[in-house]
Amino acid sequence: MILSDDLYDKYIKLIYKRTGLYYEYNKKYYVEKRIQQHAELLQMDSLNEYFMMLKFESDTSEFYQLINDLTVNETYFFRDFPQLRNFAEDVLPMVTKSKAGRKKIKIWCAACSTGEEPYTLSIILQEMLEEPEKWDIQIVASDINAEVLQRAKVGLYDSRAIKDVPLEYLSKYFTKRHDKYLINLNIRKSVSFMRINLMDEKERHRINGCDFVFCRNCLIYFDDVSRKSVVTSFYESLNIEGFLFLGHSESVGRISSSYKVNKIGDTIVYSKPKG
Repeated sequence: MILSDDLYDKYIKLIYKRTGLYYEYNKKYYVEKRIQQHAELLQMDSLNEYFMMLKFESDTSEFYQLINDLTVNETYFFRDFPQLRNFAEDVLPMVTKSKAGRKKIKIWCAACSTGEEPYTLSIILQEMLEEPEKWDIQIVASDINAEVLQRAKVGLYDSRAIKDVPLEYLSKYFTKRHDKYLINLNIRKSVSFMRINLMDEKERHRINGCDFVFCRNCLIYFDDVSRKSVVTSFYESLNIEGFLFLGHSESVGRISSSYKVNKIGDTIVYSKPKG
């Protein structure tokens, strides 16, 4: 089954409309192979028949099965360590100092994949907060991919995922199970997982009152229209003087003037200013 350019255009428009993900024509081979695999598994007669099923299915389950296979979920614990160090040593103390006795921290970790990032942030809070047991720590981890969220909830990781975890943290926050590593309960208890499509305004508005939003290496898959919609939603979800962390190749500069740009340590972070 061959995917014509016209039909490919229909597929990418449907995917874009529902998810904000945009696949240009140089990605056609990558997308086509996954569409073919799904259509063959369902014993479809043509890729057009599969497209019509995706467009009109009532529960969208097959559509999101395809999205699961299209989205890349490359991540590991303590990814981009310099940025996390800036968060832990420079930005976090600024926020906790402003709490004035209100010992609550809320983080939205968007596009969390298999959970390494939100669990990393939970470890950092345990290490950096004075008497962390007295803090109400809420880390909301979301992703569009239901399968990776299920894996994240289990919290079991292979050696590649934990390759950058400091040895003292590995023994303190993980339990070895044969050749894998299980994240301990004291880290898992602060993290909750939700399936959220970042292009669904109603779903995005379920999260608010955040001190921090992390959305690293996700906006690169969106076009400017989608990016603006998402970063505007993040802005609304943040508390005054809350912070947004993006990947190093990402910026809100061209798409939003609402944020204040901060050079803190050796990284750029964006904040929601007063007034």
